[in-house]
Amino acid sequence: MVIYPAIDMKDNSCVRLTQGVYEKMTVYEKDPVKVAKRWETMGAEILHLVDLDGAKNGIRVNEPVVKEILKNINIPVQLGGGIRDTQGVKTLLDLGVSQVIIGTVALKNPAWIKEMIQTYGKKIIVSIDAINGLIATDGWQEVSDVKALDYIKQLKSYGLNRIVYTDIEKDGMLIGPNFKIYEELAQNVDIEVIASGGVTTLEDIKKLKVMGLYGAIVGKALYDGKLDLEEVLKCQ
Repeated sequence: MVIYPAIDMKDNSCVRLTQGVYEKMTVYEKDPVKVAKRWETMGAEILHLVDLDGAKNGIRVNEPVVKEILKNINIPVQLGGGIRDTQGVKTLLDLGVSQVIIGTVALKNPAWIKEMIQTYGKKIIVSIDAINGLIATDGWQEVSDVKALDYIKQLKSYGLNRIVYTDIEKDGMLIGPNFKIYEELAQNVDIEVIASGGVTTLEDIKKLKVMGLYGAIVGKALYDGKLDLEEVLKCQ
């Protein structure tokens, strides 16, 4: 199982939100490049970057920081947040981002996401952000009436290979992931799933691995010192 240390960026700083609420934000480090180098030094094989400004309003103000991260580390990164058109996808891939994660627009424009999947293949990941099994959009500020499981099956029919699934109610709460939904996904959808939200203990990691998940994103537990990345990586 692949472990993805998360670097969430807002206003060019490394931050964490709680349940996606921008008013519940903690700034952990003013220099995200420093954080990226730290995770690489500790053995991370890939990083998960999120542009929170982009996710909220579609304007990727953190792109200069992304460029600096890419220049200063030697491991791949995947990035999501505010990628809503073909040029945005191309720009990030040209910068050196290994995979782009698309959220809101994938739901709102099915024909476009289908085209992106067919054009870029495994370089496209779709972010499934859900609350009570329903898809949330626009930086989690809106909740649709689309069932996550049905939507994932639709994306699979387009040829999508991998998703990031975040249970919003668990995100940043340090109370463990929603194992029920990940088990449901493992049993019902033939797609690689990266778990996001609530990963807090080594037991959480081990349980997700047993379920057969492709990967797990670890964020707040690392920044709060509840998990040590080197110990987490031993569970892969």
